[in-house]
Amino acid sequence: MAENRIPREAQSREQAERPKTWKPAELLPEVVREPGYAYHWVRVTLNGAPDQRNFSAKLREGWEPVTTSEQPQMRMFLDPTSRFKDNIEVGGLLLCKSPQELVDQRNAHYADQNRQQVEGVDSNYMRQSDRRMPLFSERKSSTSFGNGS
Repeated sequence: MAENRIPREAQSREQAERPKTWKPAELLPEVVREPGYAYHWVRVTLNGAPDQRNFSAKLREGWEPVTTSEQPQMRMFLDPTSRFKDNIEVGGLLLCKSPQELVDQRNAHYADQNRQQVEGVDSNYMRQSDRRMPLFSERKSSTSFGNGS
């Protein structure tokens, strides 16, 4: 009976590991992030036609295309028919970067714009409220189960 035993040193954890599971591939490759920069995929092609309007708007917002020398691991994902030969384009999307402080300022601008719009809608809605019949009223409900007799 002792000859059927395997010495502990010969046992490996690899046998105890779960088999790896398949998962679908990501649509866009993962970017190696440089500190202080935010990355964004900008649409440059729509239905096979150049989307110059969107691309030029993003350039004016401060996004700049990332070159293949900055992200050398992306070379295998490049589109050979791209108009942007030195940049990273995948499926009509061009990888761009912008300083994080500009992105934070942009986000703050749109958050403030959103807050103002919500306040405007709320004040317009509440303008129609009457104290005799308020649009919002706190209601409380309770449940009782008899007196137990």
